[in-house]
Amino acid sequence: MSLLVLIVGSTGVLGSDFKRQANSFQAPSQPNFLSEFRFGLSAQDPWGAGGRDSSANLTGEILFAKPFTASDLFTSYFIPRPHVGGSLNFDDRTSFAYAGLSWTIDVTPNVFVEGSFGGAIHNGKESSHPLSDRQALSCSPLFRESGSVGVRLSANWSVMATIEHLSDGGTCSDENRGLTNVGARVGYSF
Repeated sequence: MSLLVLIVGSTGVLGSDFKRQANSFQAPSQPNFLSEFRFGLSAQDPWGAGGRDSSANLTGEILFAKPFTASDLFTSYFIPRPHVGGSLNFDDRTSFAYAGLSWTIDVTPNVFVEGSFGGAIHNGKESSHPLSDRQALSCSPLFRESGSVGVRLSANWSVMATIEHLSDGGTCSDENRGLTNVGARVGYSF
């Protein structure tokens, strides 16, 4: 009788052991290459000469995963996420595409700030031609910097206010005043 109890009891243990082994042969999860997708609207150069006409942009951005991770939270703030994006103007004014690096710092579990730096190519004017509505931005490519303040609404969704600036940094022309856009974006994290 004790042999029968031993056999019946061990089949339950062996069965759970086989389940564990079967589950361990599942395909490993794929690493996330993409980190976040963002889209939104911005006002083009609202403080500039063209800002009186209320020109607007549709914006989109893809952030990629950090190339490596740090063991502590403080050090991880110094590891940027690469990004690519673009801004399409609705009034056939200056549109641009950009790429660079973004640094995100959590202020609280739900509030974060972010800064980015990179380059942009644009279809703006390269001189002050009086018949064009596009911003005189001298050369292409330009430097692009941005800053955001955001709120996480859930594990996947966030909203943020963003200001961005494009300029040649004085490398191409003395007349370049740059282009500054202000807007709001929605982000979806993968």
